[in-house]
Amino acid sequence: MTMVPSIGRQISNSPADGISNLRFSNHSDHLLVSSWDKNVRLYDASADSFRGEFMHGGPVLDCCFHDDSSGFSACADNKVRRLVFNVGKEDILGKHDAPVRCVEYSYAAGQVITGSWDKTLKCWDPRGASGPEHTLVGTYQQTERVYSLSLVGNRLVVATAGRHVNIYDLRNMSQPEQRRESSLKYQTRCVRCYPNGTGYALSSVEGRVAMEFFDLSEATQAKKYAFKCHRKSEAGRDIVYPVNAIAFHPIYGTFATGGCDGFVNIWDGNNKKRLYQYSKYRSSVAALSFSRDGRLLAVASSYTFEEGEKQHEPDAIYVRSVNEIEVKPKPKAYPKPPA
Repeated sequence: MTMVPSIGRQISNSPADGISNLRFSNHSDHLLVSSWDKNVRLYDASADSFRGEFMHGGPVLDCCFHDDSSGFSACADNKVRRLVFNVGKEDILGKHDAPVRCVEYSYAAGQVITGSWDKTLKCWDPRGASGPEHTLVGTYQQTERVYSLSLVGNRLVVATAGRHVNIYDLRNMSQPEQRRESSLKYQTRCVRCYPNGTGYALSSVEGRVAMEFFDLSEATQAKKYAFKCHRKSEAGRDIVYPVNAIAFHPIYGTFATGGCDGFVNIWDGNNKKRLYQYSKYRSSVAALSFSRDGRLLAVASSYTFEEGEKQHEPDAIYVRSVNEIEVKPKPKAYPKPPA
C-alpha cells in the first residue's frame, strides 16, 4: 500500500456550506454538486469552469445527472426538482412529506427515484412535467427513513435507518425482491452497487464496510465479508471514523472510500487488499465520484458535523488525476513451481 502525495486540484467557486454530494456525468467531465448552502452547481472539472447554479428553498441533500446539462435534486424543502442548466429552467416534479434525502435517475426505466425521511420511496416520470400528478409513478412505503440509494441496471438498493436494506427490481416495485438487515452493527452511511451488478458495498458510521451479494445461494453468500477502515490507534485507543462515501472505479471495479478522518483509500474488494491511500484532506471526506473513464476522482472535503458545531476548514472540491497503478488490481502472486 502506497500513499500518494497529491490531493488534487481545487475547483474554484466551491459551495459556501457543507457538500452533500457530487457526481460526474456519464457523458463528459461535467460535475454536479449539491450543498447545504441551498444550491446545486454544475462545473466542467477538466476546464475548471463554473457552468451555473440553481438556488433551492432549503439545503440540498443529493443530486444526480439526467443528461450532460440537466439533473435532478433532492431538497430539505421536501421537493424534487429537475434542473436544466443550458436554458436556466427548473421544474418541480413533486414532493415528499419530509426532506428528500436521495435521488437517482434510472436510464433503464427512464424514471427518477427519490428516498425521503418520510419513510417512502417515490418513482417519477420526468417526461410528465406538466404537473406533479402526471409525474408520480408510485409511492412505496419503507420501514424507516431512507439514508442511501444505489442503482445497477434494474436493481435498486435502499438503505434506511434501523439498518434495514431493501432490494427492488425496478420492473416490479410492488414489493422488495429481498428484505435484509445490514451485517454491520451501526448506522448505515452509504450504499453503492458493484458495477458488474452482482452485489453492493455498504458503509457504517463505525469505520467498517460490508461487501454483499444479491445471489442468495449458499456458495455466493459464503463470499460476503466486512472489513475495518478509517481508524487509527492513539495512546492505545482505537479511534473510529464514519465512512461517508463509496465510489467504484468504472473500468476496474476497485473502489474508493472516504471517511471523517480526511482520508481516501482505494480497495481491491476481490483480493481483499488496500491498494492506495491518498494524502490527508483538510476536512472530512463527504463525497466521492470517479469520472466515466476512471481518469479523474472528485473529492468533497467538507466537515460533516460528526462532532457538532465547531470551527472547521472551508468546504472544498478537489479533482485529482487517477494513475492506473492506484486503481488496477494487482495480480495474485502464486508460488513458483519447483524446478
